[in-house]
Amino acid sequence: MARMHARTRGKSGSTPPLEKIHPDWSLKPKEIESLITQLAEKGSSMSEIGLILRDQYAVPDIKAATGKKLSQIFKEKQLNPSIPEDLGHLIKKTEKLKAHLSENHKDLHNRRRLALIESKIRRLAKYYKKRKELSEEWKY
Repeated sequence: MARMHARTRGKSGSTPPLEKIHPDWSLKPKEIESLITQLAEKGSSMSEIGLILRDQYAVPDIKAATGKKLSQIFKEKQLNPSIPEDLGHLIKKTEKLKAHLSENHKDLHNRRRLALIESKIRRLAKYYKKRKELSEEWKY
């Protein structure tokens, strides 16, 4: 499938583990859930937690270990952020672009890029409002 605002197709991000069985040498499910809550309380995002568990604690697959996805664990422990992670990253990107454009008024390429990012934000917000993850009154 092609990218939204580019002509390229892109590559797959990562390959999932071959086995859906949690190995014996890895952490136990309760330890993994406690680590997730500790990291979330420190302020780590879901993607950062996944990377930390994979790289530092050798947890190959959270769902195979606990039987739940990371987002389900976040909902159970009530650790969900007010704005979904992908939407928050796009908003930060627009803030940086607006600061850049305030100094460089004639940068038309980035002015176009800002318009594309803002349309992505509106589309994502509409999606999250349908799924009731954002309140109906939320506006960008």
